[in-house]
Amino acid sequence: MDMDGLKRQAAARALEYVRDGMKLGLGTGSTAKHFVELLGQRVSAGLNVIGVPTSEATRAAAESLGIRLTTLDDIDRLDLTVDGADEINPALDVIKGGGGALLREKIVATASDRMIVIADDSKWADILGRFPLPIEVVPFGLAATRRAIGRAFAQSGVSGQMVLRKGEGGHVFVTDGGHWIVDAHLGQIGDVSGLAGRLASIPGVVEHGLFIGVVSMAILAGPQGIRVVERR
Repeated sequence: MDMDGLKRQAAARALEYVRDGMKLGLGTGSTAKHFVELLGQRVSAGLNVIGVPTSEATRAAAESLGIRLTTLDDIDRLDLTVDGADEINPALDVIKGGGGALLREKIVATASDRMIVIADDSKWADILGRFPLPIEVVPFGLAATRRAIGRAFAQSGVSGQMVLRKGEGGHVFVTDGGHWIVDAHLGQIGDVSGLAGRLASIPGVVEHGLFIGVVSMAILAGPQGIRVVERR
């Protein structure tokens, strides 16, 4: 089965945890897109749910499928968020943000009672960092922010190239919130909690792609089948 097929398998398994009447966080990215599509099929068949999208792309997709949407201004908690992940370690700490929606994804995830991440099994890693760490930043004072990020890396015992993300046509990628993303190629992150705290304390950093202690379950699809890993 190809990679896209594996992603769809993981999305289909996550759908088994959705119940009638649930308030759902709807993730962003290629794997989450499969979940939204499959959820739309269930909604067409009579499932009653309401969703909060984590990006404008997900909003448009959900609306086209007839999924009712709301915002976190109108409801205070979500029952479940289902989203993809760029990298997952055995503690279920993850790197997210490859799709550029990390800020909204983290807001929605932390407003949820549970979060399930879905992925093909190539995303599993003993140590996070192989996938570049996205860091969402304010455009103003970018050079100063990058210097502060570099100091946070040094204090955390990591180093690597920082690359300003580009979008279509080679222009700077702009998030739904109007920010930019710096992708940090770190290789391995030994102390994810320490690095997360140091990045969060930098004024020019809006958010980072380390999701620590947020994920309840990972559903990983591979050639040998589905593997479900729950937080201990």
